[in-house]
Amino acid sequence: MNYVTHTLHNGLRVAMCQTDAKVAYIGVVVGSGSRDELPERHGLAHFVEHTIFKGTWKRRSSAISARMESIGGELNASTSKETTIIYTTAPTGYADRAIELLADIIANSLFPTHEIEMEHEVVVEEIKSYLDTPSENVYDEYEERIFKGNALAHNILGTPESVRSLTGRECRQFLDLNYTPGNMVVYISAPDDPEKLIKRVDKHFGLLNFPFRRYPRILPDDLPPFDEVIDNDGFQAHTIFGTRTVSRDDPRRYALYLLNNYIGGPCMSSLLNSELREKRGLVYAVDSFNSMFSDTGLWSVYIGCDKSNVKKCLSIVKRELDRLAQTTMSDRMLDKIKTQYCGQLLVSTDNRENMAINMGKSLLFRDAIYDTSHTAECIRAVNADRLREAAELLSPSRCSRLTLL
Repeated sequence: MNYVTHTLHNGLRVAMCQTDAKVAYIGVVVGSGSRDELPERHGLAHFVEHTIFKGTWKRRSSAISARMESIGGELNASTSKETTIIYTTAPTGYADRAIELLADIIANSLFPTHEIEMEHEVVVEEIKSYLDTPSENVYDEYEERIFKGNALAHNILGTPESVRSLTGRECRQFLDLNYTPGNMVVYISAPDDPEKLIKRVDKHFGLLNFPFRRYPRILPDDLPPFDEVIDNDGFQAHTIFGTRTVSRDDPRRYALYLLNNYIGGPCMSSLLNSELREKRGLVYAVDSFNSMFSDTGLWSVYIGCDKSNVKKCLSIVKRELDRLAQTTMSDRMLDKIKTQYCGQLLVSTDNRENMAINMGKSLLFRDAIYDTSHTAECIRAVNADRLREAAELLSPSRCSRLTLL
């Protein structure tokens, strides 16, 4: 892929990839999320994502949604702990429309009071839907404990009480603090000429001059492991078992990527799916995840099973983690799991929207574009010793467990 990067005079960075596709993917990645809220304003970052489309000085809410939809495109957004993404998808030929619209809602959103009041209840219903889904709620409960006392602990949506207290003025203040040129990247994947795209971005985003003033982030404390069961009288058990690991800039991350994919990645042949489901029929779902933040990380396994199987499943998970930390993987097996992971990376390039978003994130976090070919190269460089050292980070003695019944 041929990438072009550019920095505007106000510090806004632009990541571009010229393609031969008939669809353009254009968006803004913001380096702030729920971690950057004040304690009494939980859910604010996500609420801003919802309400940023509700009207500007130039457009009413209906005009904003119709601007891309009228040409068959899409305007959407998502929020995580440390990032917010506002993005568009459209047929080629409408790049200027998408860029101008994104700039308008970031610079000029009004957060009207009547829209804010209606959206309170929309988000509260979203919160209730998560609470009614224990397989998703267990992650929030787990993070509240493992990051206790830190802004990473609270869930992204907030609580019904905190959301209903949010005002349009607070939304605008959060946007002005965090949606600043130095904390954003505009990404564009389209067939248009990059030089022309830069001029369009400069025309619409070059007027932004908010200084970067995000509140400082505090590293979570290292807390002792916990082992907790919450009985909600459900039909099945939902368990998270995991531990704190490394940040997204730590060189050990590649070994962890590879190890996690082997342990509980998306394949039916993953270690835990094979041991718990295929061989023993103990679970209906088992997956493992890496979540890496600016200063820390979290590795976890999710187990969905009958209540009577929780203890047996955890015993097998601990046994396999101990084995990986205490033995060196054979060259043949190591090459096999590398081939699988790198193949998955190659397949992922077929999703152009995700590739465009990852391009923007890479420039935001690393000030350079590292694509899947770079990741594959780093994965290939992982040796058996590095893999075993990564497994030591996941030692059962360091792990905490939470089960929702």
